[in-house]
Amino acid sequence: MSTPRNSARVVSLLSSATEILHALDGIPLLAGRSHECDFPPEVLHLPCCTKPLIDIHADSRAIDQQVKSSARNALSIYEVFDAVLEELQPTHILTQVQCEVCAVSLKDVERSIATRLKSAPQIVPLNPNCLADIWDDFRRVGSALGLDAESAVTRLRGKMEALRRPQSGIRVAVVEWIEPLMAAGNWTPELVSMAGGVNLFGRTGEHSPWMTWEELVASKPDVTIIAPCGFDLVRTLGEMHWLTERAEFGQLGEVFLADGNSWFNRPGPRVVEALEILLEILHGHGSRLEGLAWVRFRG
Repeated sequence: MSTPRNSARVVSLLSSATEILHALDGIPLLAGRSHECDFPPEVLHLPCCTKPLIDIHADSRAIDQQVKSSARNALSIYEVFDAVLEELQPTHILTQVQCEVCAVSLKDVERSIATRLKSAPQIVPLNPNCLADIWDDFRRVGSALGLDAESAVTRLRGKMEALRRPQSGIRVAVVEWIEPLMAAGNWTPELVSMAGGVNLFGRTGEHSPWMTWEELVASKPDVTIIAPCGFDLVRTLGEMHWLTERAEFGQLGEVFLADGNSWFNRPGPRVVEALEILLEILHGHGSRLEGLAWVRFRG
């Protein structure tokens, strides 16, 4: 039996989970957030319950080295603030099991005091590997908190189906990390397909795969979209030297930079906007979001 809505105290340790809660009109239940949760704006006034343990301001190569070093030593790259959880005494904690690098994971929560709190919080782990999983995560949050998820799912899925385009034959490579190169997997191949493109790397429902520069060039993309996980447009632009300094850069077709942090790495309501961005890039449907979400790279 779930905790009644008016008495639930939720801590969200995942930005997309916070946005799912917002889509379900559940923000009044939120008592604490992760360091990555930044929407809706009012959540910024809530206690922050986590912090990264690596230098997130380093460049792509340095971040990758830090993450791999932590993995070799079985160390987490995030800290959960036990003292804050002790004070908040949440009834529910939203976390994820999809990726231990992208955000605070279930293992991080289990290492913390969360399972020993007097409030005995229900841990709600989300697992968004593909679009169907994202909609199931809406339902999982709704069920745990007594909120209507199906209306939101129906509305968002309907918007996306209305945007779906027939196959255009445009060959698309989506890059999720620059140095070393990683392609976008999970739900991104589905979004590319819905936008009418042919996704060249990454498979629906599978983790993002590493790839080589030679593989990227050999795929002969018509369009290459650079949307690094956790990076906005300014940071992405600052990392482009890893690619532009290579002689074959001109063989990547039209190159676009996208705000991966805001639009491509948040498996919640923003998948609708991510699809809109892909449609704009692939088919030139105006530039409603240009300057905020994506730009054409002109070297």
